[in-house]
Order: sequence, then C-alpha cells, then structure tokens
Amino acid sequence: MSKKPIIVFEGIEGTGKSHHIKNVANYFIKKKIKFIQIREPGGSINSEKIRNLILNNKSTFNKETDLLLYLSARSENIEIIRKNLGKKIILIDRFIDSTIAYQHYGMGVNLKFIQNINNYILKNIKIDFTFLNTVNLTNMKKRLRLRKKLNRYDKFNSKFYEKVQNGFIKILKKKSQKIY
Repeated sequence: MSKKPIIVFEGIEGTGKSHHIKNVANYFIKKKIKFIQIREPGGSINSEKIRNLILNNKSTFNKETDLLLYLSARSENIEIIRKNLGKKIILIDRFIDSTIAYQHYGMGVNLKFIQNINNYILKNIKIDFTFLNTVNLTNMKKRLRLRKKLNRYDKFNSKFYEKVQNGFIKILKKKSQKIY
C-alpha cells in the first residue's frame, strides 16, 4: 500500500460523508499533508457538468443512461487521480461502491456490465481504504429536510434507499471476505 493512499467515503444521502471528508481534509491542512479531494459525480470541470445534468430535478434518464453518465463523470476524473497517484493522498466522496450500490442494488442494472466498464476505466487504480457511513432512514430524512436544496437523488422513496444501503453492506461483506 502507498503512503499516499486513495481513501473513499461511501454511503447513502445524509450519512455524513461530506462532513467526514471535510474533517479529514482540515486535519491534512493543519498537518501540512499533501492531498486532493474530489467527488463523484463531479471533481473536474467536465465531471461537474455531468453532475449538474445527473442531479438536475428535471432529468428523467433511464437507468442505463444514468449509469453511463456516472461512469462518464468517473472517466473525466481518472486523469486527476492518475496524475496524483502516489504523490498526494486522494480523498473521494463516492466512487465504485456507490455505482454498484445505487445502479445495481438500487436500480437493477446488470452488475457485470457495471464491473466491466469500471475495470476498463480504472485499469490499475486500486482503493486503499473505504469508509462506509450508514444511517437509519428516519435520521436520513431529517438530515435531508435540513438541506437548502434537494437534488434528484435526494428524493427517492425509502425502499430505494434501504436497497442501496443494504447493497453497500453486501459490498462491504464481500470485501471483508477477501482480506487476509
């Protein structure tokens, strides 16, 4: 493992991912540790354009288009990641696990399809640490009500978020089985 790892924060809406990343980033700033911070979708100029399209409340993409837009945003960020790999710590707000949890477990897109495109885009990029934040649905809804503006992904029904969070937990369990 690199001394400059890739650290990902995952979880459904309202779990505190952005809060935790902000705290880690503030710590790195205080300690003068070199890092970059990106989010998905978003992070680069083109990826932010795709983010605005995906999260727009007027967007009504089918599940495959939605997936391909997320993966397009990731593709736009890969050069930033490659450029900083091994040189700076890389903090990412959502990444591969979010795509699988939301698009496969939540929306029913074929898992192999998602994995094949991810593998093609990422090539040799490996995540060093993933932090999964969870929340009960009551607290998630309370936190979402505090937001000034809700996007399309903040407005799904409770059953969807339950499927997605359970998907994250399944992903975590599969990863835990691979650790020796």
